[in-house]
Amino acid sequence: MTRYTADHEWIRLEGGIATVGISNHAQEELGDITYIELPTVGQTLKHGDTLGVVESVKAASDIFAPAGGTVATVNTALEDAPETINAAAESDGWICTLTGVDPTELADLMTPSQYAEFCKD
Repeated sequence: MTRYTADHEWIRLEGGIATVGISNHAQEELGDITYIELPTVGQTLKHGDTLGVVESVKAASDIFAPAGGTVATVNTALEDAPETINAAAESDGWICTLTGVDPTELADLMTPSQYAEFCKD
């Protein structure tokens, strides 16, 4: 199941691998994304650490780790096509995968329905 943070990141844990990105709501608020700074493979992150930066025509925003873990892969396709995040933020626009994520860390994050309510405010 996908979980969301108050900072508009999403995380999906499947088979011990967590995929991370920014939410569709976040990309809509940012507008046209022009650049992304990806984390480094092998980097160890704690919950809340900055894992990258996304820049748009409107603003630059830090991307925070929704859970702790080690960066296993990064979506290098975003380096040449950061606009993929605008088109598919919660699928092809994923930012990185993490290993070693403690599933209990996700318990405090929002479910899709909770996040939808959060975004209405």
